[in-house]
Amino acid sequence: MELYNSIILKISDILYYPLVVPLLLVFAGVYFTIRSKGIQIRMFGEMFKVVSEKPKDEKGVSSFAALMVSTASRVGTGNIIGVSTALCLGGPGAIFWLWVTALLGGATAFIESTLAQIYKRKDSDGSSYGGPSYYMETALKARWAGIIFAIAIILCYAVGYNMLASYNLQSCFEAFSFYGDYTALIIGIILAVLFGFIVLGGGKRLMHVTEFLVPLMGVIFILVSVIVLVINAGNLGTMFANIFKSAFDFQSIFAGFFGSCIMWGIKRGLYSNEAGMGSAPNAAATADVSHPAKQGLVQMLSVFIDSLLICSATALMCLSSGITPTEELKGAPFVQESMRESLGNFGPVFIAVALSLFAFTTLIGNYFYCEGCLRFIIKEKPGKSLLTVFRLGATLLVFVGAIMSADAVWNTADVVQGIMVVINVPAILILGKKALVCLEDYAAQRREGKNPHYIAKNCGIKEETDYWK
Repeated sequence: MELYNSIILKISDILYYPLVVPLLLVFAGVYFTIRSKGIQIRMFGEMFKVVSEKPKDEKGVSSFAALMVSTASRVGTGNIIGVSTALCLGGPGAIFWLWVTALLGGATAFIESTLAQIYKRKDSDGSSYGGPSYYMETALKARWAGIIFAIAIILCYAVGYNMLASYNLQSCFEAFSFYGDYTALIIGIILAVLFGFIVLGGGKRLMHVTEFLVPLMGVIFILVSVIVLVINAGNLGTMFANIFKSAFDFQSIFAGFFGSCIMWGIKRGLYSNEAGMGSAPNAAATADVSHPAKQGLVQMLSVFIDSLLICSATALMCLSSGITPTEELKGAPFVQESMRESLGNFGPVFIAVALSLFAFTTLIGNYFYCEGCLRFIIKEKPGKSLLTVFRLGATLLVFVGAIMSADAVWNTADVVQGIMVVINVPAILILGKKALVCLEDYAAQRREGKNPHYIAKNCGIKEETDYWK
């Protein structure tokens, strides 16, 4: 395991410490924010109008269902454990830079998800599927890049993220004495069995579970965070002062940039909201909408739900408690101690329950992306035997993640998410103009009082788009 971790760390150094991944994300976010004229703010209200629309076909996947799948992947253990780690290693200012990452990432999320809608494919039952691999193949004429990206997604979500979600969940149970030294083993078995039951039931079961659990867990978590902030109201002034003081302490930032609040805010912001990685477009492509820009707006909303609501809730609950974030408390301990300070013995129990729900929906949402990528690689819908083997392999990885070391699972996740960014961001920078023209078409129809409907040739799309004939 030490050899594996040392290799992964060397790859991570190449991706992050020459600033390849952070600079790509920041550049893309700023560029698309300017080109879209601040779509994150300008069309904020429009996101809520679109998400409530019903699919054209009763059997189709609604915008809301696709939003919940992508949000299930985004909203997960990273919103609790990842935020805690960022605060403990980067200081209170890390949450500010996570907010900046999310705000800029909203524009990037719109572009990549709109492109996924433009170039999605029609399935035999009339439904749709797609993602970055498909716009790389169709628009860039680079199937090879699509295959590499599809492999990267499978490695990221079935291996990196799902092992990390499993580890994060079992780590929070270490604060209790249920199973002693066997905690990781038993939690891993329970989680793997539940995960296997859901994924072996197929895509429809995945949709139904996420549509129910994601809104439920999100609302409960936000409500509890409000209660904690009310309890700690006297600490709020000091808390926000510390956040902004730490965020703009440039002397300490540039003295140790790679361990600074900016770097930790970007890394954990990426792990949490995934904007620019090319993951959410796989869910966006399944939505049955009348115009690609609609689902771009919906996926932009998912970034805000993840970072500006759930991540902020975790950070503010922890920082308002008065417990100082230190390297020794990184991960579950900092969150649990903060919640114990505010809510007594109920606090750690609530975090364990919340993490259980977050981890489970994360595992499901993550896996959803992998089957679509497998389909792209083999150029056909996977057969029952192949799918069964694939699903059983994913289930085994959930168990393995629970018993691995913290450094190994976090470093693996950092590397594979960085690889996805390096492949996807250049692609959407090249193709972004197509999504921006699509946005202009959508806005023009809205100004005319219409419910926008997409016609490819009106947006200058010359490639064969399959679904949008």
